[in-house]
Amino acid sequence: MNLSLVNKNALVGGASAGIGRAVALELAALGANVTLVARTEGTLQAALEELDKSKGQQHGYLVADFDDSQILLTKITELLLAKPVHILVNNTGGPPGGPITGAKPEDFLRAYHNHLICNQLLAQAVLPGMKESGYGRIINIISTSVKEPLENLGVSNTTRWAVASWAKTWSNEVGAFGITVNNVLPGYTGTGRLREIIEKRAAASAIPVETIENQFRSQVPLRRFAEPAEVAAAVAFLASPAAGYINGINLPVDGGRTRSL
Repeated sequence: MNLSLVNKNALVGGASAGIGRAVALELAALGANVTLVARTEGTLQAALEELDKSKGQQHGYLVADFDDSQILLTKITELLLAKPVHILVNNTGGPPGGPITGAKPEDFLRAYHNHLICNQLLAQAVLPGMKESGYGRIINIISTSVKEPLENLGVSNTTRWAVASWAKTWSNEVGAFGITVNNVLPGYTGTGRLREIIEKRAAASAIPVETIENQFRSQVPLRRFAEPAEVAAAVAFLASPAAGYINGINLPVDGGRTRSL
């Protein structure tokens, strides 16, 4: 099985922590040159120091906030003047929680901008280089909510569905160029995002955090939360040559929690 990413250039969003950081580490371990993207330079520098360079890779980072898509696009365009991107991992922090009945129009607009519009700008930017090299992987980190909406995450549920549909449409249009587009759907994963959701739910219910954690774990057949590295392994496989005939799919990495197929 060919999992080598030597001589491949990867761009990973949200790469300073959580799943994004784990993805960057895994891609580098397979030989890719990785460019990290996040909004905080200090955490980016720390993540950069962890990346494997044993295969002669050159890694770097870009400080960019997805709230400002024009600055993001400018920095990506500058990067592409130096080298093409063969692997794009779209990943950014999820929208705040809350019931959809209380969501404001601006909540949807911000989430749509950061998750779909920025995905579109990045994908369009890297597409010419992928076409020229005959190799491209666009992988979107979204959520199992595209299969089953999650309680108290109304804006997120809505936005994730939009991204999934966007990705499927892209997969149909770019497959002929050796480019695949897939979505990875993490379930409960041990990140700061999950911790925030659990703590807010515990506070709203006036019950201990440990009780909410146990409730969440009880929904998973494996009875545990995923490690970020386990999600990253799925992303790395989809980025590899071995996954060249996998296109346009939603891949849950959720320990079996999603009840639908």
